[in-house]
Amino acid sequence: MVRVQRMLDACAELLDEVGYDELSTTRIAERANVAIGSVYQFFPDKKAITQALGLRYLDMFSTRVTDRLSRGGFSHWSEAVDVIIDEYLDMHRHVPGFRSLHFGDAVDIRLFDPNNDNNQVIAARLRDLLISIAGVEESAELDRAITVAVESADAVLKLAFRREPEGDQHLIDETKLLLRSYLSRHFA
Repeated sequence: MVRVQRMLDACAELLDEVGYDELSTTRIAERANVAIGSVYQFFPDKKAITQALGLRYLDMFSTRVTDRLSRGGFSHWSEAVDVIIDEYLDMHRHVPGFRSLHFGDAVDIRLFDPNNDNNQVIAARLRDLLISIAGVEESAELDRAITVAVESADAVLKLAFRREPEGDQHLIDETKLLLRSYLSRHFA
C-alpha cells in the first residue's frame, strides 16, 4: 500500500535526521503527509513502524544479495562474501534510515522475531543463500559457523563506521579477510 510505504519512507528519513529517541508517530505522520489516525491504523507505536522498516531492509538486503549472486560469474564461493559485505555497505551509505536502524538492533535485539535475535534471523537468511550457491550440506556446524561470521562482521563493520562516516576501508577489508579465512573451513 502506497500510504504505508510513505510512512516507512518518512520513518527512514526521520531516523537519519533525529534518531530513534526523537522519532514519534506524530512526526512520521507529518512527514508522510497522512493523518495520525492513518499511522495508528497500521502501526500501534513507533517501535512497530521501525520493525516494519527493519523487515523492509532485511528483504531489500536479501533481494539485492540474491540478485547479484544469481547473475553468476563467480569462480569461488568466497566472492559471495564480498557481495554480501558490499551490499551491506552500499545500503549503509545510500539507503535512508539504514545507517541509523541497520537491521533493527538500534531499537530491539529481537525486533524481527521474539524467539531469535536479529543477527540470528540474518544468519539464517545468509546460510540459505550460501547453501544454494556453494552446495554445502546443512548442519549444526554450518549454522554455528554462519552465526559466528555474522556476529564478527557485525562487530567489525560497526567499528568501521564508528571510526569513519563512510566506513574505514582498512577495517572493511579486514572484515572480508576474516570471513573468507574463517568460512574456508566450511566451504570447499
